[in-house]
Amino acid sequence: MGLSVTSNYSGKAFGQYISAALKEAKSLEGLTILENIKYKENIRKMTGSNLVKDAECDFTPVGDLTLTEAVLTPKNLQINVDLCKKTLLQGWEAEEMKAGSFNRNAPTFDQYVLSYFGELIADSVESSIWTGAGTTGTFLGFLTATTGAFAVNGNVVASAATAAYTEDNIIENLQKLVADIPANVYGRDDLRIYMNWKTYRYYISAISTLGYVNAYNMNSTYEPVFEGITIQPCPGMPDNKMVAAEKSNLFYGTDLISDNTNIKMLDMSDLDGSDNMRVVAKFSGGVQVGIGADVVSQS
Repeated sequence: MGLSVTSNYSGKAFGQYISAALKEAKSLEGLTILENIKYKENIRKMTGSNLVKDAECDFTPVGDLTLTEAVLTPKNLQINVDLCKKTLLQGWEAEEMKAGSFNRNAPTFDQYVLSYFGELIADSVESSIWTGAGTTGTFLGFLTATTGAFAVNGNVVASAATAAYTEDNIIENLQKLVADIPANVYGRDDLRIYMNWKTYRYYISAISTLGYVNAYNMNSTYEPVFEGITIQPCPGMPDNKMVAAEKSNLFYGTDLISDNTNIKMLDMSDLDGSDNMRVVAKFSGGVQVGIGADVVSQS
């Protein structure tokens, strides 16, 4: 990957850069993050049955205790980009460069590239968390058909939506989702309802119309909840899907979470005499579900 410049280089530059909006990695706020995973992490699950019995004088062991594991394997990902500083001479970046053939750094451009690449990583992670296919540049997500964490687990509760979500039916579909939450999970402090921004927008519109607690304009003081369950907007979730689960039951694994924002720009002129700058980022990510039967997925 290289750098291309399309510029008339005439008149006056705006003075800053803009780019298309990208998804933020908001889903991480609603997941349990496991760090320092170099290869694999085993999430150990304990199940007990028939352990309580009537009291008696003798010690008589009863019941069973079973340990199983769910394996979380983060995938190593990277960004490697080669930028030729000579290309920047064709645009407004040349105005920032100091005099001299060896002074071809454009500070504003460099800073924006680092910031933009951080946003690209966040966008990639957010998308992969829910629908990543495990192909180049992605890891397997929760909702990926056949190979995703929910599908592989095989025990996730399926909830059927009435139809594609709209402002008119979102409350009904939320009620169906909540009704399908297992009784032992409902009421847990870290229970969340996960939905994308489009679905959340339908929800806000519907609640505003209903005048929830007389709040016809859902202002900044409103806490997103439905029937007491916190709503977690997730930009990377697909349309017409919602998930109800405990935060402590959905896992995101990585080596170091700050790797997502650790981006390096290397000036190669002092190393090999070239006019190149290399942008490098290395990070890892992967997801796993603990107890599938405690999760409800609606579509």
